[in-house]
Amino acid sequence: MTGRSVLVVLYEGVQSLDVTGPVEVFTGACSASGQPDAYRVTTAAPGGGPVRASSGLRLLPDADLAGAGPVHTLVVPGGEGTRHPDPALVARIRELAGRAERVVSVCTGAFLLAEAGLLSGRRATTHWAHCEALARRFPDVEVDPDPIHVRDGPIATSAGVTAGIDLALALVEEDLGRETALVIARHLVVFLRRPGNQAQFSAQLAAQVAARQPLREVQRWIAEHPEADLSVGELARRSALSPRHFARAFAAEVGVPPGRYVDGVRLEAARRRLEDTDDGIEEVARHCGYGTPEAMRRAFVRALAAPPAEYRRRFRPEPTGGH
Repeated sequence: MTGRSVLVVLYEGVQSLDVTGPVEVFTGACSASGQPDAYRVTTAAPGGGPVRASSGLRLLPDADLAGAGPVHTLVVPGGEGTRHPDPALVARIRELAGRAERVVSVCTGAFLLAEAGLLSGRRATTHWAHCEALARRFPDVEVDPDPIHVRDGPIATSAGVTAGIDLALALVEEDLGRETALVIARHLVVFLRRPGNQAQFSAQLAAQVAARQPLREVQRWIAEHPEADLSVGELARRSALSPRHFARAFAAEVGVPPGRYVDGVRLEAARRRLEDTDDGIEEVARHCGYGTPEAMRRAFVRALAAPPAEYRRRFRPEPTGGH
């Protein structure tokens, strides 16, 4: 099938990267596939006039949202404008979604889909910082804060900002094949194979920064020395606290127990080494604090559903020729 129409919704306070990321992917697919009409991408806003993105960038839509459609893929970006959405905008999204084959949200665009009743009883995600708010505001939505993107039937939701590119690449791969998606990914200098279930954010981003200086220093030490003895007893010694007091204070100020925090930092360090170096699996395990390669393998399978060697195959940039 060719000529899939893609409609990207614009509104005041939209996040410009939520718009341009998917647009670049879908338009790039036309040249990458050798099918100039593979996608027909249109932007539309209420009233058809220009809108201001949350960054202040002025965006000029192609059409008035009121007259848009029918559409194959409806893309609803996020942005500050989702906080208090215009009911007319929500109603129009609901109407267009009812006739679309696929509905896609980027970042906090999931709030607009939820307002329209499109996520009721479905699994969805959004930017990690807004997942709790989405779940609280719409209790009938099964919010998963971890994946980069989630597909539930004809509706797909993605995490923050650049995750919209990941989701758009996944849709292009579904429509036009892996080779086309790979060409686009290389052109945009992004990974094609970042799967939807990959974690949204790093261990450091996921956790809070401790208020007290000794605990902040412990967080810094953990990040810089994943291979060290990071037991509660040793970390407590570094912070001049008793192990029991340290464990309680760390969990209260950072938001996770010290053991879980250490596990996340070590996993992230191992992921970076696998992506950025030629180190063998055994060497990576040693540098990142895993006692054995088997211990690292179990950690990867549990957290990422892929053993280290498979993770490296998926995510390490492929070598390219150069001068």
